Amino acid sequence: MLCLVVAIHDGDTLTARCGSPASYQQVRLRVAAIDAPESRQAFGQKSRQHLAQLCFRQQATLQPVEKDKYGRTVAHVRCGGTDVAAAQVSAGMAWVYVPYATDRPGLTALQDRARAQRTGLWSQPRPLAPWTYRHRHLR
Repeated sequence: MLCLVVAIHDGDTLTARCGSPASYQQVRLRVAAIDAPESRQAFGQKSRQHLAQLCFRQQATLQPVEKDKYGRTVAHVRCGGTDVAAAQVSAGMAWVYVPYATDRPGLTALQDRARAQRTGLWSQPRPLAPWTYRHRHLR
């Protein structure tokens, strides 16, 4: 599915306008296989900005995987030919979300490289995974 990215919400969520000009449909998307820092978490805004540089006002190709519990379409996303999940993980702007990354084994190697090079969020002494942050702060 070919779409135009019209909004960036955080480092792993965006809104795209899909379809033909007469019948556009706005779709809220969650990038499959990754989990980015929450907005108020360390690197949350940098992760969002990085995703914006990759995708905002760009054509995106989507491969939907499923709907999440919030009604968002979870999809493999490419912006301008760039694999968004791989780009976010390589830049240290997102974690591989292992339970949902079984079909993306290459992401773990990218995360290991970013961690070894102390790239992005891995530059912190003890980076806090977003799922741990949510559990502690958003209940």
